[in-house]
This record gives sequence, structure tokens and C-alpha cells, in this order.
Amino acid sequence: MIQTSYLVLATEKTGGLFDLDGTLPLVALQFLVLMFALNVILYTPLLNLIDDRNQYITENLTSASKILAQANQLKSQYTTSIAKARKDAQQQTSSAQALFKQNIETELNSAQKSIEQFLSELNNSLAVKKENALTSLNSEIDSLSDQIISKILA
Repeated sequence: MIQTSYLVLATEKTGGLFDLDGTLPLVALQFLVLMFALNVILYTPLLNLIDDRNQYITENLTSASKILAQANQLKSQYTTSIAKARKDAQQQTSSAQALFKQNIETELNSAQKSIEQFLSELNNSLAVKKENALTSLNSEIDSLSDQIISKILA
């Protein structure tokens, strides 16, 4: 029996690098079946998952860009309204300052007029008192001079 196996081995021809016998179509068929099975089992669900993920990313990017555009629009709108509010506030502040300044000037003028009137009344009063004092002093000087003259003559 050992010799027959040597004989079979010895009579078997060697194909070299490629052996084109009945196993080649079997290996090709096996390759095609495995390729189809891998395509159905692994690649198709994986490609579907990748497509779904790409679609989800695309939808999120478009919604994010819409939200960003709305945010930029609101930002510009609020910026213009803030600038307008600042301008209005500055105008109101300047008008209030002008009104306050005008009120202060009016009050200062009225205070100055009342002080001038008080001073003129005081001056008039002092002038009247001075005149009264001078007349009373003149009468006293006259009476004293009469007394001095009467004492000198007497």
C-alpha cells in the first residue's frame, strides 16, 4: 500500500504555479458566493448606515446654517435697535441737560435779581437811616453849639 501511494504521487503531474483543474471553478464559485453573502450581510447595511449618517449630517448642517442665518439677522436687528436706543438716550440726555441748564440760569437770574432788589432796599433803608441820623445829629449839634455859645457868653 505504501508503494501504491508513492506511485500515485509519482504519477501525479505537477501543474506548476497555476493548476487549472476542477478546483478552479469551485474556488471561483466559492469566491462569488462569499462575495454575494458579504455584500448582502455586511456591505449593504453598512452602506445604508453610512448614507443615513450622511443624510443626518447634511440635514443638521442645513438646519444649523438656517439657525445661524437667523441669529445673524437678529444680531444685526438688535444692533441697529441698540444703536437707535443709544442715540435716543443721548438726545434725551442732552435735551435734559439743556433744560436743566436753562432752569439753573433762570433760577440764578431770579436769585440775582432778588439779591439786587434786597441790596437796593437795604441801601435805601440805610440811606434813610443815615439821613435820619444826620438830621438828628444836626439838631443835636445845633443844640450843643447853642449851649456852648450860651455858656461862653454867660
